[in-house]
Amino acid sequence: MRDVRCGWCGTPLPDQGGAQRRYCRPAHRQAAWRARRRSEGAATARQAMVLADAELLARARTVLHQADDLPAGQAAMGGNSAAVAEVFRLAGQLVERAVLADRRAGASWARIGAALGITGTTARRRFGRVEAAPEDARAAPEDATAGGTGCELLEPLLLRAVREADASAGGLFLLSPDRGELRPAVTTGGRAAGIWERVAPAGAGPVADAVRERRPVWVGSHTELARRYPRIALAFPYPAAVAAAPVTADTVTWGALALLWPGSHPPELSAHQREVISAVCERTGALLRQAAGDGRPILPGERPHVPGPQGAQVPRLPEALAAVDLVDRLAEGCVGLDLEGRITFVSAAARDLLGGGTADLLGTPLWEALAWLDEPVFQDHHRAAVISRRPAFFTARRPPDQWLDFQLHPDDSGVSVRITPAERTGPADRPRPGSGAGTAGPTRARALYDLLHLAASLTQAVSVRDVVELSADEIMPAFDAQGFVLAVTEGGRLCIVGSRGYRPEVLRPLDGPPLTDRSAPTVYALAEAAPLFFSTPREMERFHPDIPRLTKRSAWAFLPLIVSGRPVGCWTLTFDRPRPFTCDERAVLTSLAGLIAQALDRARLYDAKHQLAHNLQTGLLPQALPAVPGLEIAARYLPAAHGMDVGGDFYDLIRLGGTGVAAAIGDVQGHNMTAAAVMGQVRTAVHATAGAPPGEVLARTNRLLTDFDAGLFASCLYVHVDLAHHRARLASAGHPPALLRRPDGHTEVVSPPPGLLLGIDPAADYQGEEIALPPGTVLALYTDGLVESPGVDPDDATAALADHLARAGDQPLDAVADHLMDHTSRAVPRSDDIALLLLHPRPPRASRRAGD
Repeated sequence: MRDVRCGWCGTPLPDQGGAQRRYCRPAHRQAAWRARRRSEGAATARQAMVLADAELLARARTVLHQADDLPAGQAAMGGNSAAVAEVFRLAGQLVERAVLADRRAGASWARIGAALGITGTTARRRFGRVEAAPEDARAAPEDATAGGTGCELLEPLLLRAVREADASAGGLFLLSPDRGELRPAVTTGGRAAGIWERVAPAGAGPVADAVRERRPVWVGSHTELARRYPRIALAFPYPAAVAAAPVTADTVTWGALALLWPGSHPPELSAHQREVISAVCERTGALLRQAAGDGRPILPGERPHVPGPQGAQVPRLPEALAAVDLVDRLAEGCVGLDLEGRITFVSAAARDLLGGGTADLLGTPLWEALAWLDEPVFQDHHRAAVISRRPAFFTARRPPDQWLDFQLHPDDSGVSVRITPAERTGPADRPRPGSGAGTAGPTRARALYDLLHLAASLTQAVSVRDVVELSADEIMPAFDAQGFVLAVTEGGRLCIVGSRGYRPEVLRPLDGPPLTDRSAPTVYALAEAAPLFFSTPREMERFHPDIPRLTKRSAWAFLPLIVSGRPVGCWTLTFDRPRPFTCDERAVLTSLAGLIAQALDRARLYDAKHQLAHNLQTGLLPQALPAVPGLEIAARYLPAAHGMDVGGDFYDLIRLGGTGVAAAIGDVQGHNMTAAAVMGQVRTAVHATAGAPPGEVLARTNRLLTDFDAGLFASCLYVHVDLAHHRARLASAGHPPALLRRPDGHTEVVSPPPGLLLGIDPAADYQGEEIALPPGTVLALYTDGLVESPGVDPDDATAALADHLARAGDQPLDAVADHLMDHTSRAVPRSDDIALLLLHPRPPRASRRAGD
């Protein structure tokens, strides 16, 4: 009788199982199969590790042999110390590879920590990054460009810019492959690099402006930063100066260079600093262009490349030991931090004061090594010190009741921290990281952070949709919420205007309750002007039994939105799990509701005014241009990129009977209702006098406008076209010149004698000019919004527009109009409207068929 046992659990198998049976149940067969796969994978990994480890060991032996062969004099100068330091570095790499191999073999962090003489938590904290890093990046950093982004090739250029410009930190940004985002590719400055975040090219900020406008941007102080970029200033409240410059090569923009200085920097960049920035941008652009041309483009990764320590020197061993002895004899604690906040040195007194061993502290950020310092307050002080290069001070409590004073002294290589016992707990306004430990809700620092970020975001909210999107983006991640709904009062009801995390059919039954229906929690909260919190579905069912069933959520917060005592809407935040709303959370959510209410009130006013302006503008412009035989017409109107007021740009086409037609285009000063009224008066006057000579039409319109004394001026270009004789007569009242493209493609600028703007001098005289307008030509009339850009000469802009008209070719006239309007998409954000009118005389159909 054979004794066969299960290959997994060791249970004896029955004889009738057959000779091929090896496991007592299918689950054990699957478990054994998975174990074999893990073992095979671990063996393969270990084989690869052995080859790399053998190389490292060989390098270590070589270093030691070289140290033995050093002459006595050179050894005395520190040669042995340098050799030992190199061996320690190689040994560190061996330890990391051993940890990685053990993890791949299935070893727990507790087991690895025990083997290294530290706790499992410390092992995970110190070596977790090894497990997460790509293997090829660890094994062969020299081949990073082959399988990575190649951003490390930009490292020397950025380091040169930071070093030679004497900056605190720097970042090189590259456009993403779809050119829809600017990403930091390489950054320096440790935690100061927190200012370098992804940004849209159309967004607000020094980097985005430098790329979009293709010019350097300088922000000399935090005050100027708050004025020009309030959102960045709120999220980055440190005294600093910022410079950004575009990285270009030929006509292609690749990204931008950004540098950061302490707030003590002079108000302007020095000539040397400008030269450094210009040279680095030029060389970076050339490198990026060459890499792209070679088929190995340098692309930004998900995370920026961070250069390692630069120029580290190994001191002589006797000096190093003497320095350690000197520091250890001091009663105060001394800690060295690098720019990332990682601990590089801990004195004996500091170990006693902080309550941690050297093995638990070295190489990790201080706020991660010590849980009672894991608060945003300490990290904020460290970042402020690194950026400002000024000392920072704060008091912290080491549990249970020992207070310590921390003094941070920074320079360009790191931060020295002096730690002494506090004689008192400190005034109430001094930050105390860790004092909020153990609370379930957000700390006061986190609450302030959330408030500042939402306030900064809402400064950019213009429409109601902006308020919904920005609020949801900031609030939902901060509170780990799964649903967001915003409703406003409208027509006696509470109507949903935006949501996140819900399908439309889910919210439809809950949309639009009357403001008298207090059974709806949104209406009740608004009527009582008090928030409602429901921590569990059972609590919600007692108030409204249908909401848990419809929304499939487990916790709700209903926050009324009230401005100056006037209800404007209700904001709802929902969660997938029951949530006990703490007092701190309720206070923070209520404060956020106040910010949303103010932004929503402004946005609704904007939407209403914008709609009114749109309707007025539509009513004042011609609804449709008349059809004229033998004349093809195309017109475009584009409102300004910013602002909500109605503009004063207009165009018109007037049939004169027979083969005559008049065209007019103009621009009234200002963007308001008065400008719209003046625009209507000018159009009426032109219509009333059309058919007279062009100079007479403008003279009569000018007298009418000065009689009205509206206080506004207007430019106008009037054209009388005689289709039978293929001629046109033009007169201008201070308006940009027309463009004429002849049938052979040659384009020229048509500038009639300039006259005064309308509305200045009632006796002004306007002279006309006659030109040939044969079939096949294109006459372009436009307002100055199409050609005017800051820092661009108007004549150059007009010449560029003429070149675009010439290159439009023989496309349909509508396509030509679109081509010219697209010309504005590369310009900076426009502050003026654009009107465009194209006239294209062509032979009548009868004449084209005459030869048939």
